[in-house]
Amino acid sequence: MITGPQMRAARALLDIDQKTLAELSGVSLATIQRMESSQGNVRGVVDSLMKVVEALDRAGIELIGEQTRSESGGRGVRLKAPPAPSS
Repeated sequence: MITGPQMRAARALLDIDQKTLAELSGVSLATIQRMESSQGNVRGVVDSLMKVVEALDRAGIELIGEQTRSESGGRGVRLKAPPAPSS
């Protein structure tokens, strides 16, 4: 759904801090901090996660999942797959 690094990148694109994202989404600052500290997919209460995703969407962020195409045509950022280790 969304990863901690995606949340941090989305905030950076919007130029907002964690407190502002908490206010936009209606969840606590501690929840945002906990979500962003996740290494992989964010885990937590589904309702809180959906509030954050919806707030980012309203703010103009399109979340792009692994192996998913972006259909809206805006600018974006995606991490490349790490290079295969050389033998």
